[in-house]
Amino acid sequence: MSGLIGRKLGMTSVFDADGKNIPCTVIEAGPCYVTQVKTLENDGYEAIQLAFDDKKEKHTTNALRKHFEKAGVTPKKAVKEFTRFEAGSRKTYGEELRVDIFVEGEYVDVVGRSKGKGFQGVVRRHGFRGVNDQTHGQHNRMRAPGSIGASSYPSRVFKGMRMGGRMGNDRVKMINLQIMKIILEKNLILVKGAVPGPKGSYVIIERWS
Repeated sequence: MSGLIGRKLGMTSVFDADGKNIPCTVIEAGPCYVTQVKTLENDGYEAIQLAFDDKKEKHTTNALRKHFEKAGVTPKKAVKEFTRFEAGSRKTYGEELRVDIFVEGEYVDVVGRSKGKGFQGVVRRHGFRGVNDQTHGQHNRMRAPGSIGASSYPSRVFKGMRMGGRMGNDRVKMINLQIMKIILEKNLILVKGAVPGPKGSYVIIERWS
């Protein structure tokens, strides 16, 4: 299997063999359960669907409840499909996957959703400097974007123009992160460096390719 669903718990640091202090992100990865196996004949592509983190049955829709019952597992909050897996590694419904599918020292990709910052202006969102001067009749222009285009032509704003707008809350993929330590009894993975998202957010850990 190529990956797992996990939850970001926070950050810590560990010492490597040379005594260097390495910042790490702590991820609770699993146990994940196989809730669906998609095949080329039935679905047009091959994939394995995993589910993670228990959910109250009263907060689960009827359709999802039946879906989890078919796999023989309790309702889960996070569901994700994995299309990359080793040839011949067929999984069965309800099969449990833990962090032992990874080994210390290997490299993985981690996908998360960055923290949302809400609506932000051009200074914070794009690093604009503003006018930086109040002389020569300038007033309240220190954080303004300035001109955004001509009037008569093209009489519109081009797509991609750097302006104020929603910042953050984007899907971010950190590639090539090394696994520094695995704690099997607690299903914890310590990966080198930072991972997007706040504490408690769901992340996807996939073997580096």
